[in-house]
Amino acid sequence: MKLRPASREGAPGRPPRIFSGYVVDLDGTVYLGDQPLPGAVQTLGRIREAGSRLVFLTNNPLRSAASYAELLRGLGVQADEREVVTPLSVLTGYLNKQHPGAAVLTVAEPLIDQTLLAAGIAVTAEPSQAGVVVVSFDRTFDYTKLLRAFRAVHRHGAVIVATNPDPFCPSPDGGLPDCAAMLAAVEACTGSRAEAVLGKPGPQMAAEVHARLGVPPGDAAMVGDRILTDVAMSRALRMTSILVLSGATAASDVAESAVQPDYLIEGIGDLLPGAVPQPARPREPQ
Repeated sequence: MKLRPASREGAPGRPPRIFSGYVVDLDGTVYLGDQPLPGAVQTLGRIREAGSRLVFLTNNPLRSAASYAELLRGLGVQADEREVVTPLSVLTGYLNKQHPGAAVLTVAEPLIDQTLLAAGIAVTAEPSQAGVVVVSFDRTFDYTKLLRAFRAVHRHGAVIVATNPDPFCPSPDGGLPDCAAMLAAVEACTGSRAEAVLGKPGPQMAAEVHARLGVPPGDAAMVGDRILTDVAMSRALRMTSILVLSGATAASDVAESAVQPDYLIEGIGDLLPGAVPQPARPREPQ
């Protein structure tokens, strides 16, 4: 497939150099399901051999940073917990700063509650006691959770905070409904909007990434599979944006988008100069 040039006039599909720092998305960029994507392990190894800094970034709140690092190492990718940024990395800091002392009712899986409790933040299932409703990617979402969130916000004035804006999470079978689906349900019944969405491309996560990477934005690149999160965040951070077509975005989506990446490649295996071009992966319907 011939790739459409990106927003810079005459920009090639592959960046012509190695950057001093890379911010790399995970789901749909480094791996899909439990398998690394073609060339991912080798490419990330070459980045380390070149002495470049790496930060792994995900909007998926279903694992801790330590768990993601362990997952990457299991795939053959060198990774340390301190190099991984997730929505959980910014959630507790945001709540402690913006809503100190407030009890939190969650529409989420158990890891969110565990993370909040470990940070000394009170968690409640009683709507009348909640000052904040945290909505996350939740594969256990049900009417009982929705009802509690509705009562906390509509009847008792709790504010809504979401972990990430993604409508679906890439998976080998075509994707899973993500946080935006649960958030839409809570917002629809309460008539309220989330005061903050903490994942990419939000300013809270952008600030955390900038602090972790530690290189000038002009010499850093962000690699990901979504236009409205990965490319948008690279713009906010003034980094070079590199979009891969191995996850949530197809070439036709890029052609129709007002937001354009600086570079467009089939997958992370095509990221570095001198790499052998990777074949396009068959795409499941999204």
